[in-house]
Amino acid sequence: MPYFAQRLYNTCKASFSSSDGPIPEEALQKVRNVLEKIKPSDVGIEQEAQLARTRSGPLNGSNQSPPAIKYLHLHECDSFSIGIFCMPPSSMIPLHNHPGMTVVSKLIYGSMHVKSYDWIEPDKTEPEDPSQAGRAAKLVKDTEMTAPTPATTLYPRSGGNIHCFKAITHCAIIDILAPPYSSDHSRHCTYFRKSRKEDLPGEVEVDGEVVADVTWLEEYQPPDDFVIRRVQYRGPVIRT
Repeated sequence: MPYFAQRLYNTCKASFSSSDGPIPEEALQKVRNVLEKIKPSDVGIEQEAQLARTRSGPLNGSNQSPPAIKYLHLHECDSFSIGIFCMPPSSMIPLHNHPGMTVVSKLIYGSMHVKSYDWIEPDKTEPEDPSQAGRAAKLVKDTEMTAPTPATTLYPRSGGNIHCFKAITHCAIIDILAPPYSSDHSRHCTYFRKSRKEDLPGEVEVDGEVVADVTWLEEYQPPDDFVIRRVQYRGPVIRT
């Protein structure tokens, strides 16, 4: 129904307008409850969803350039943003972070693989030894998701704040960022990959406790053929 997009905006505005401290879980649950009801037709992507049903397999051939990902921008203000990523099969959004941000997401159609990490020591911003070229992280999620699936939430320090998506079929995920990325407020989107150094420790000690199965992540620039193309949102008008 057309009113679901408007209802989502209204709920986000009521839930995220206060900037005092962490977002209450009750407010996040209200947003998730609305997201659970969102269908492709509610946000103008029913044609893309139909494509996902008729062409469900991955792309053939390994020499093709990665297909472009489409981003539909629904709304952005100082408190939150709403957008949809439409991903063709085999496309990937590399590992990236959400500094100081809470993110509520919902896979609207299709299937994707999700991998996410959290920093083992979230208060640290740089490795103690610059020659390590990495920062210790702990795997949170490494799984496939197929719509319909429940809305998920990642938090500034937990829940898999650093994540990547790889489309298995045509798929779309709606992302609500609270607050959104902002250069003025030092909320930059940074991309990561596993450190290429081979002699980094597999465990670290934090506050007297040993954390095993550590993954070391390093910053990097995605390849030039990683493209997210912003396209016009054609769903129901959202009145702000």
